[in-house]
Amino acid sequence: MKNNIVHSLDGSLKYVAGFVGTLVVRLITPLIGWSNISPLMATQLAGSKAYGPIVGGIYGALSMVLLDVLVGKIGSWTALTAICYGVVGIWGGYFLRNRAGSARNFIIVSIIGTLFFDLVTGVLAGPILFHQPFIEALIGQIPFTIRHLAGNVFFAAVLAPWFYRSIMNNPSWDISRVLKASHA
Repeated sequence: MKNNIVHSLDGSLKYVAGFVGTLVVRLITPLIGWSNISPLMATQLAGSKAYGPIVGGIYGALSMVLLDVLVGKIGSWTALTAICYGVVGIWGGYFLRNRAGSARNFIIVSIIGTLFFDLVTGVLAGPILFHQPFIEALIGQIPFTIRHLAGNVFFAAVLAPWFYRSIMNNPSWDISRVLKASHA
């Protein structure tokens, strides 16, 4: 049991590195007009690969909630996006479980995850939550989804494999190793 707790602690602290970096990018990109381009899915999927579906789901959900808390925009949208990113993290963890942490595999999950997320939060949520006409939601979602896919595929190809190998799957980043070295 102790090894599982240490393993989870190591993973959660590595996720903090991903979360902080992702948060900074997510706070800056809207200022330059790239509000839906973010490394969130890439860091989430690298962690899902390293630590499993549940951890990946929790990371995705918490990332959405914490950003909304920090920018003061909590609402029904927060719950919906958190659930969707949680589902993407869980599904991605299962998909990646017995596959290599390669750019190709991260790209596949990112494409499917982005399409799922945008379908639920854009095409379906607009009409259901905000009484938007369905065709308006569908057509309006197309440019957003194109940008969202481009960003997520880019980060899946470049960031996710690096983050998985260099941070999430790298024992030198384990807090237990750092603490052990500091006591030596």
